[in-house]
Amino acid sequence: MQKITLTLASALLLAFGPTTGFAVEPSSVPLAPNGIAFPADYPDWRVISISHRVDNKTMRVILGNDVAIAAARSGKTNPWPDGSVLGKVVWKQAPEAHWPTAIAPKEFVHAEFMFKDTKKWSNTGGWGYARWKGTQLMPYGKDASFAQECVACHTPVKNRDWVFTDPAIIPNMPK
Repeated sequence: MQKITLTLASALLLAFGPTTGFAVEPSSVPLAPNGIAFPADYPDWRVISISHRVDNKTMRVILGNDVAIAAARSGKTNPWPDGSVLGKVVWKQAPEAHWPTAIAPKEFVHAEFMFKDTKKWSNTGGWGYARWKGTQLMPYGKDASFAQECVACHTPVKNRDWVFTDPAIIPNMPK
């Protein structure tokens, strides 16, 4: 049997068809105020989990780069290893057109990322934070201090290496 891997690119194709609707090329996205570059390869990352916020009616796909995926699959996420990058892609939810009792992603809200480097970001728990809003992928925050908002939000999970997400259980596929 063939192993199935879901990437964000394949999830976007399933959800939206062949276009993602972004107004800019990822390689031309401005840096976050703290100097973090938008990870242009993130659509090829694999899914770690999904979440749904009932308070603001958004759905999210949580992705990881290869380092994060290896950690998630091996259960070595507290702490996540340096080099891990976690991404969260967020959409407003709406009823699925052909299945009204289901919800589906509609309007893109933002993409946000956590970059693990315990030396570089020792003052923010070892994580560098960045967010880009809307299909224009506009950097969030006026200056580098915006990351303190992220730290404050993530403080309740400080003992989980500042990460809310539990990797979804994916049963082993027969080879």
